[in-house]
Amino acid sequence: MSEWIYGFHAVEGVLGRSPERINSLWLATNRRDKRAQRIEQLAASSGVAVSRVERYQLDREIDGRHQGVAITVRPAEGGGEVLTESSLLEQVSKGQFTLLLVLDGVTDPHNLGACLRSADATGVQAVIVPKNNSAEINAVASKVASGAAETVPLLAVTNLARTLKGLQQAGAWIVGTSGDADQLIYELDMTGPTVLVMGAEGDGMRRLTAEHCDYQVKLPMVGSVSSLNVSVATGVCLFEILRQRQSG
Repeated sequence: MSEWIYGFHAVEGVLGRSPERINSLWLATNRRDKRAQRIEQLAASSGVAVSRVERYQLDREIDGRHQGVAITVRPAEGGGEVLTESSLLEQVSKGQFTLLLVLDGVTDPHNLGACLRSADATGVQAVIVPKNNSAEINAVASKVASGAAETVPLLAVTNLARTLKGLQQAGAWIVGTSGDADQLIYELDMTGPTVLVMGAEGDGMRRLTAEHCDYQVKLPMVGSVSSLNVSVATGVCLFEILRQRQSG
Protein backbone atom coordinates (compact mmCIF):
# COMPACT_ATOMS: atom_id res chain seq x y z
CA MET A 1 0.00 0.00 0.00
CA SER A 2 1.28 3.48 -0.90
CA GLU A 3 0.85 6.67 1.10
CA TRP A 4 1.09 10.31 0.11
CA ILE A 5 3.86 12.64 1.27
CA TYR A 6 3.62 16.24 0.15
CA GLY A 7 5.28 19.64 0.44
CA PHE A 8 8.75 20.60 -0.74
CA HIS A 9 10.72 19.88 2.45
CA ALA A 10 9.13 16.47 2.98
CA VAL A 11 9.51 15.41 -0.67
CA GLU A 12 13.12 16.60 -0.79
CA GLY A 13 13.81 14.57 2.34
CA VAL A 14 12.64 11.34 0.74
CA LEU A 15 14.39 12.10 -2.57
CA GLY A 16 17.64 12.80 -0.77
CA ARG A 17 17.64 9.85 1.62
CA SER A 18 15.44 7.01 0.37
CA PRO A 19 14.34 7.54 -3.23
CA GLU A 20 13.86 3.79 -3.63
CA ARG A 21 10.64 4.13 -1.58
CA ILE A 22 9.04 6.42 -4.15
CA ASN A 23 6.38 4.96 -6.43
CA SER A 24 5.38 8.21 -8.17
CA LEU A 25 6.19 11.92 -8.07
CA TRP A 26 3.64 14.55 -9.07
CA LEU A 27 4.59 18.15 -9.77
CA ALA A 28 2.00 20.80 -10.63
CA THR A 29 2.27 22.20 -14.15
CA ASN A 30 2.18 25.77 -12.82
CA ARG A 31 5.32 25.24 -10.67
CA ARG A 32 8.33 26.31 -12.77
CA ASP A 33 10.26 28.13 -10.03
CA LYS A 34 13.62 27.26 -8.44
CA ARG A 35 12.08 24.95 -5.85
CA ALA A 36 10.35 22.95 -8.57
CA GLN A 37 13.57 22.86 -10.59
CA ARG A 38 15.43 21.49 -7.57
CA ILE A 39 12.85 18.74 -7.19
CA GLU A 40 13.31 17.83 -10.86
CA GLN A 41 17.10 17.79 -10.47
CA LEU A 42 16.96 15.59 -7.38
CA ALA A 43 14.49 13.26 -9.08
CA ALA A 44 16.67 12.97 -12.19
CA SER A 45 19.79 12.17 -10.15
CA SER A 46 17.84 9.57 -8.16
CA GLY A 47 16.23 7.93 -11.19
CA VAL A 48 12.71 8.97 -10.19
CA ALA A 49 10.30 9.95 -12.96
CA VAL A 50 8.41 13.24 -12.60
CA SER A 51 4.79 13.46 -13.72
CA ARG A 52 3.50 16.96 -14.47
CA VAL A 53 -0.14 17.18 -13.44
CA GLU A 54 -2.77 19.89 -13.11
CA ARG A 55 -3.08 21.39 -9.64
CA TYR A 56 -6.69 20.23 -9.30
CA GLN A 57 -5.45 16.64 -9.54
CA LEU A 58 -3.27 17.18 -6.49
CA ASP A 59 -6.12 18.96 -4.71
CA ARG A 60 -8.36 15.97 -5.37
CA GLU A 61 -5.89 13.45 -3.92
CA ILE A 62 -4.48 15.41 -0.99
CA ASP A 63 -6.31 17.02 1.91
CA GLY A 64 -3.61 19.48 2.88
CA ARG A 65 -1.30 22.26 1.66
CA HIS A 66 0.74 20.32 -0.88
CA GLN A 67 2.53 23.33 -2.46
CA GLY A 68 2.22 21.70 -5.86
CA VAL A 69 4.39 18.65 -5.21
CA ALA A 70 3.64 15.19 -3.82
CA ILE A 71 4.91 11.63 -3.92
CA THR A 72 3.47 8.24 -3.19
CA VAL A 73 5.79 6.03 -1.20
CA ARG A 74 5.95 2.59 0.32
CA PRO A 75 5.32 2.85 4.08
CA ALA A 76 8.38 2.72 6.29
CA GLU A 77 9.42 3.40 9.85
CA GLY A 78 10.96 6.80 10.52
CA GLY A 79 14.45 7.00 9.07
CA GLY A 80 13.70 4.12 6.70
CA GLU A 81 15.57 1.83 9.13
CA VAL A 82 14.46 -1.40 10.74
CA LEU A 83 14.92 -0.65 14.42
CA THR A 84 13.84 -3.26 16.94
CA GLU A 85 13.65 -3.02 20.70
CA SER A 86 16.54 -5.46 21.10
CA SER A 87 18.76 -3.57 18.66
CA LEU A 88 17.88 -0.30 20.41
CA LEU A 89 18.91 -1.67 23.79
CA GLU A 90 22.11 -3.03 22.29
CA GLN A 91 22.99 0.38 20.83
CA VAL A 92 22.40 2.01 24.21
CA SER A 93 24.46 -0.56 26.12
CA LYS A 94 27.37 -0.05 23.69
CA GLY A 95 27.22 3.71 24.18
CA GLN A 96 26.28 4.33 20.55
CA PHE A 97 22.84 5.77 21.36
CA THR A 98 23.11 8.46 24.03
CA LEU A 99 19.97 10.53 23.42
CA LEU A 100 16.49 9.10 22.92
CA LEU A 101 13.06 10.73 22.94
CA VAL A 102 9.92 9.03 24.25
CA LEU A 103 6.50 10.44 23.34
CA ASP A 104 3.94 8.96 25.70
CA GLY A 105 0.44 9.42 24.25
CA VAL A 106 1.10 12.10 21.61
CA THR A 107 -1.76 11.47 19.18
CA ASP A 108 -1.70 14.59 16.99
CA PRO A 109 0.35 14.01 13.79
CA HIS A 110 1.21 17.74 13.68
CA ASN A 111 2.83 17.42 17.10
CA LEU A 112 4.57 14.18 16.14
CA GLY A 113 6.02 15.81 13.03
CA ALA A 114 7.20 18.86 14.97
CA CYS A 115 8.80 16.64 17.63
CA LEU A 116 10.62 14.66 14.94
CA ARG A 117 11.92 17.90 13.47
CA SER A 118 13.31 19.00 16.84
CA ALA A 119 14.70 15.51 17.41
CA ASP A 120 16.61 15.64 14.14
CA ALA A 121 17.95 19.12 14.91
CA THR A 122 19.28 18.11 18.33
CA GLY A 123 20.84 14.75 17.53
CA VAL A 124 18.22 12.39 18.92
CA GLN A 125 19.09 8.91 17.69
CA ALA A 126 15.62 7.37 17.96
CA VAL A 127 12.09 8.27 18.99
CA ILE A 128 10.03 5.74 20.94
CA VAL A 129 6.23 5.67 21.11
CA PRO A 130 3.68 3.17 22.45
CA LYS A 131 1.97 1.11 19.76
CA ASN A 132 -1.43 2.11 21.09
CA ASN A 133 -2.59 5.69 21.64
CA SER A 134 0.07 7.31 19.48
CA ALA A 135 0.14 9.20 16.18
CA GLU A 136 1.66 7.51 13.15
CA ILE A 137 3.98 8.94 10.53
CA ASN A 138 1.38 9.88 7.94
CA ALA A 139 1.38 12.57 5.25
CA VAL A 140 0.62 15.33 7.77
CA ALA A 141 3.39 14.28 10.17
CA SER A 142 5.88 13.93 7.31
CA LYS A 143 5.12 17.40 5.98
CA VAL A 144 5.45 19.04 9.40
CA ALA A 145 8.66 17.08 10.06
CA SER A 146 10.20 18.65 6.92
CA GLY A 147 12.28 15.59 6.11
CA ALA A 148 13.04 14.50 9.68
CA ALA A 149 10.66 11.55 9.35
CA GLU A 150 13.27 10.14 6.96
CA THR A 151 16.24 10.62 9.29
CA VAL A 152 15.06 9.81 12.81
CA PRO A 153 14.09 6.17 13.44
CA LEU A 154 10.69 5.75 15.08
CA LEU A 155 10.11 2.66 17.20
CA ALA A 156 6.61 1.68 18.38
CA VAL A 157 6.76 -0.63 21.41
CA THR A 158 4.08 -2.82 22.93
CA ASN A 159 4.99 -2.20 26.57
CA LEU A 160 6.55 1.22 27.16
CA ALA A 161 7.22 0.63 30.86
CA ARG A 162 9.16 -2.54 30.05
CA THR A 163 11.15 -0.70 27.40
CA LEU A 164 12.06 2.06 29.86
CA LYS A 165 13.22 -0.53 32.38
CA GLY A 166 15.36 -2.15 29.69
CA LEU A 167 16.89 1.22 28.81
CA GLN A 168 17.75 1.78 32.48
CA GLN A 169 19.43 -1.61 32.66
CA ALA A 170 21.35 -0.74 29.48
CA GLY A 171 22.81 2.31 31.22
CA ALA A 172 20.52 5.21 30.31
CA TRP A 173 18.92 7.70 32.68
CA ILE A 174 15.18 8.22 32.22
CA VAL A 175 14.17 11.88 32.54
CA GLY A 176 10.44 12.55 32.59
CA THR A 177 8.77 15.94 32.27
CA SER A 178 5.96 17.05 34.56
CA GLY A 179 4.52 20.35 35.68
CA ASP A 180 4.44 18.94 39.21
CA ALA A 181 8.19 18.21 39.31
CA ASP A 182 10.32 20.00 41.92
CA GLN A 183 13.44 20.29 39.77
CA LEU A 184 13.92 22.56 36.76
CA ILE A 185 15.36 20.97 33.63
CA TYR A 186 18.27 23.45 33.78
CA GLU A 187 19.33 22.01 37.15
CA LEU A 188 19.81 18.43 35.95
CA ASP A 189 22.99 17.17 34.27
CA MET A 190 21.92 15.43 31.06
CA THR A 191 25.31 15.03 29.39
CA GLY A 192 25.27 11.26 29.93
CA PRO A 193 23.04 8.67 28.19
CA THR A 194 19.58 10.24 28.47
CA VAL A 195 16.04 9.22 27.58
CA LEU A 196 13.73 12.25 27.58
CA VAL A 197 10.08 11.38 28.19
CA MET A 198 7.36 13.79 27.07
CA GLY A 199 3.74 13.16 28.01
CA ALA A 200 0.53 13.94 26.19
CA GLU A 201 -0.92 17.43 26.31
CA GLY A 202 -3.25 17.83 29.25
CA ASP A 203 -2.78 14.39 30.79
CA GLY A 204 1.04 14.32 30.74
CA MET A 205 2.88 11.07 31.32
CA ARG A 206 0.90 8.03 32.32
CA ARG A 207 1.33 6.90 35.92
CA LEU A 208 3.28 3.74 35.06
CA THR A 209 5.56 5.69 32.74
CA ALA A 210 6.25 8.27 35.45
CA GLU A 211 7.10 5.52 37.95
CA HIS A 212 9.92 4.32 35.68
CA CYS A 213 11.61 7.73 35.50
CA ASP A 214 14.86 8.29 37.39
CA TYR A 215 14.20 12.03 37.46
CA GLN A 216 11.28 14.33 36.78
CA VAL A 217 11.88 17.90 35.64
CA LYS A 218 9.83 20.88 34.57
CA LEU A 219 10.21 24.10 32.59
CA PRO A 220 9.81 27.40 34.43
CA MET A 221 6.50 29.07 33.65
CA VAL A 222 5.99 32.74 34.56
CA GLY A 223 3.00 33.65 32.39
CA SER A 224 -0.70 33.02 32.72
CA VAL A 225 -0.75 29.70 30.82
CA SER A 226 -0.02 26.55 32.80
CA SER A 227 1.65 24.49 30.07
CA LEU A 228 3.18 24.57 26.59
CA ASN A 229 2.22 22.68 23.46
CA VAL A 230 4.01 19.32 23.67
CA SER A 231 6.04 19.92 20.52
CA VAL A 232 7.19 23.33 21.79
CA ALA A 233 8.11 21.88 25.19
CA THR A 234 9.95 19.01 23.49
CA GLY A 235 12.01 21.45 21.45
CA VAL A 236 12.93 23.53 24.52
CA CYS A 237 13.98 20.44 26.49
CA LEU A 238 15.98 18.89 23.65
CA PHE A 239 17.87 22.10 22.96
CA GLU A 240 18.73 22.38 26.65
CA ILE A 241 20.24 18.89 26.46
CA LEU A 242 22.15 19.89 23.33
CA ARG A 243 23.38 23.09 25.01
CA GLN A 244 24.71 21.11 27.97
CA ARG A 245 26.53 18.67 25.74
CA GLN A 246 28.07 21.31 23.51
CA SER A 247 29.22 23.36 26.48
CA GLY A 248 30.88 20.31 28.02
